[in-house]
Amino acid sequence: MKRIICFVIALSTIHLIAQAQDKSTYKAAIGLRVSDGYYDLASVSFKAFLGSPLALEANIGFRNYGIIGYSWFNLSGSLSLQYHFKINAVQGLQWFIGGGATAFNTFSGDSYYRGFGLGVFPTAGADYKFSKIPLDVSADIRPTIGIIKPYAYYDDFYLANVGVSARYTFK
Repeated sequence: MKRIICFVIALSTIHLIAQAQDKSTYKAAIGLRVSDGYYDLASVSFKAFLGSPLALEANIGFRNYGIIGYSWFNLSGSLSLQYHFKINAVQGLQWFIGGGATAFNTFSGDSYYRGFGLGVFPTAGADYKFSKIPLDVSADIRPTIGIIKPYAYYDDFYLANVGVSARYTFK
């Protein structure tokens, strides 16, 4: 019974904090994310606010690798849940934290370089919505922990998964 009461209190507190936050300056956005990528180099990025301050970001991306004598292609999808915090000093600027997961498949003529991969990541970054035009830009870091690796090339932990996005916004 104590656990249920604590759970209800925690949910109520989170709800009150969420209601106290200012609403996002946009409801959804679609565009491009470019990263040094553990699994993608470029991806279509879609971000939608579930209600201030929570947002979901989905990415569908690819990366083409080429090493002398070997080449392979990654197709990936990722989904992250983000909690945004307004930065009062600059209108339209927010920072966020969250986490997510990615799934990717590597295609190659060489069996060593193909297979399915799965990873999880915490994420943090900054998001800026221009006031006069329907454009949002963001930068984030997603240190990825490899759960399933298609082959030895992939690290168990990839710290430098940094990306930048530019998206067209919808009210």
